[in-house]
Amino acid sequence: MPDTALRAEICRVGASLFHRGYVHASAGNISVRTEDGGFLITPTDACIGTLVPERLACVNADGVQTGGDRASKTLALHRRIYAADLEARCVIHTHSTHLVALTLAGVWHLDDIVPPITPYFVMKVGHVPLIPYHRPGDPAVADLVAARIAASHAAGTPLRAVMLDRLGPNVWHRSPAEASAVLEELEETARLWLLTRPAPLTEAQIDELRQQFGARW
Repeated sequence: MPDTALRAEICRVGASLFHRGYVHASAGNISVRTEDGGFLITPTDACIGTLVPERLACVNADGVQTGGDRASKTLALHRRIYAADLEARCVIHTHSTHLVALTLAGVWHLDDIVPPITPYFVMKVGHVPLIPYHRPGDPAVADLVAARIAASHAAGTPLRAVMLDRLGPNVWHRSPAEASAVLEELEETARLWLLTRPAPLTEAQIDELRQQFGARW
């Protein structure tokens, strides 16, 4: 997308997530990687439900801000995600209620915060590891996330999301709309798991999803 369209799409996705309760107040942020290797990212402490296209922070490939309001402090983590997964073009971070609640109540496993309970979770999201708690903006988190992405690629099961303990998910995909869809599926799966605690899909059922739909589980 050209710059103007990307700015509009960030604002559209932000408003959609806000008005449906996936984010609140000034929590959360969205970034995209631009064609010139730079980034657009929501400003620090901005409400992503009321973003203004012209005020989005513009950062060049070297990480130097060149326009807009002051960039979110999570930019360093976003840049590490982009560097670790070259297919990623958009990163979204939220403090989604059921996902944060899951970390407070206890995740399923450290390598998979929820079990594979629905086919669309397996196909659209995949494995989601828990990243141990660090204060917001701690640079150590970026190292941990980059290492998990590298390990997942080596195992042939690339990640589309990680969960920051007590803070919320970071999800990524090829566009804001696709990244938003990953976030929504992940949050809905956490809600279902907290409500019902169903048995996971069987290995045979998951293998069928691999064979029929290319699921990377």
